[in-house]
This record gives sequence, structure tokens and C-alpha cells, in this order.
Amino acid sequence: MKIEVLGCSGAEFPGHYPPGFLVDGKMLFDAGTLNNVLSEKRQRKIENIFITHAHLDHIREIPLLADNSIIGGWKHRINIFSIPAVIKNIKGCLLNSKLWPDMTALPDRQNAVLRLVPIAAGEPYRAGSYTILPCKVRHSVPAVGYLVEDQRKTRFFYTGDTGPTERTWRRLGEVPMHCLIIEVSFPNRMEQMAMVTGHLTPSLLEKELQKLKVMPERIRITHMKPQFSRIIKLELLRLGLRNLAVLRKGDVLKL
Repeated sequence: MKIEVLGCSGAEFPGHYPPGFLVDGKMLFDAGTLNNVLSEKRQRKIENIFITHAHLDHIREIPLLADNSIIGGWKHRINIFSIPAVIKNIKGCLLNSKLWPDMTALPDRQNAVLRLVPIAAGEPYRAGSYTILPCKVRHSVPAVGYLVEDQRKTRFFYTGDTGPTERTWRRLGEVPMHCLIIEVSFPNRMEQMAMVTGHLTPSLLEKELQKLKVMPERIRITHMKPQFSRIIKLELLRLGLRNLAVLRKGDVLKL
């Protein structure tokens, strides 16, 4: 399994782009970064997009990808998956014919370029040769992370945006993972802000990892606020975890 990091930042500055993780060149997790880093040929290969939550930095490239599809005359439909609350917000707040045209009805409803697909948290979903398990996480809006497993039983879990949570680790604490992609947005001194907004700090991350009975082979950090990246990296280093590293745009994880 190959995971390409299209973007992994908690804010946008030159060289820093919002989350987008491309799996095996055809399945996307979050759509904060996409069209501005992939050629049209590579965009055409994407048919399934799994969204963790409906904040703009995780969904903003969806309408632009749909526009490229219509203009380019692509012959396939793009499926957008998430829990019902997220699907509702994408439809009502983004593809509402006000902020952006309703791409679920263009060029017509029978041949629409986008299909919004609600899936249930806690229930595995088959997408081609992959099994996707949405797991609820604690954030300021309804949100899930995704456990992804391929035919070889290679697994990774992507948290999306999350604060401290119990339910997720009760479900996944004994699941062997080849990689955990988990967010750390703020430094330790901003723990109150992290808790209020549903994010993690390095010290909160340490407490979350202690809830796992089986430690992931690799731990990769996403969604850092670039303004605090230096101090966050120092605080992560002090955790003393040899299998932990901070993701950067353009990284490729081979599991």
C-alpha cells in the first residue's frame, strides 16, 4: 500500500497545504489538497474520496475536482463518502447552488459527476479491494477517522482532526496497525485551545498512545499549525518514540 501526502498542514502558508492523502493513486482521504498538486491524468484516476469532517480545509477541493471532471469529459462518477452528518453539511453548505453549483445534479441527476454516499460509523465498508472502517473521533463538529485495510491485511488508521477520545481506542486498541496517521495541531502550552477545538498537543498525544494495547509500527504526525511547528517538533522529540515522525508535503509512505 502506498500513501502519498498531498498536504498535511493545519493551516495554509507557502509550502504548507491542508490535508489530502492519496492511497495507491486512486483513493483519497480528505480533500484539502488535490487539484493544485496532481495532473489531470492523475486526478482522473480518483473515484472514491473519504472525508473525515466537513471543515473547509478538508473538503475545499471537492467542487474544483468536480468542475475539472465536467469540463474534461471524464466518464466516471466521483463518490464522496462519510457519515450522514458530514454528507449533509457538504450538500447543504458547499454544494448548495449558492456557494458552488450542486454537482450532484450536473449535468443531470442521472449522470451527475458527484455522488454523496452516507456510511455508518462503526460499520466496515468495501471499496474495491479495500475495507474501510469509519470510527467516531472527538472534534468540534461530527467527525470520523478511517481504518483502512487492503487484501494483504496491511492496515493504517487516519484520525483526521481529533481531540482526546475513548471510543476510538476501545475499538482499535488491539488492532495491529502498520501506520497511525494522527494529528497534533498545537504545542503543549495551548492545551486549553486544543481541548476546546478538538485537537491534540504532544502531551495529549502521549496520553492517547497509552490507551493502545498494541503500538503501531509507525506513528506519523499530521495537521501541525505551521506557526508552532518548531516547538511542536521539539515537544514530540521529547516523547522519545523512535517510530514517530512528522509528515511533510510530498512524503510517500510504503506499507
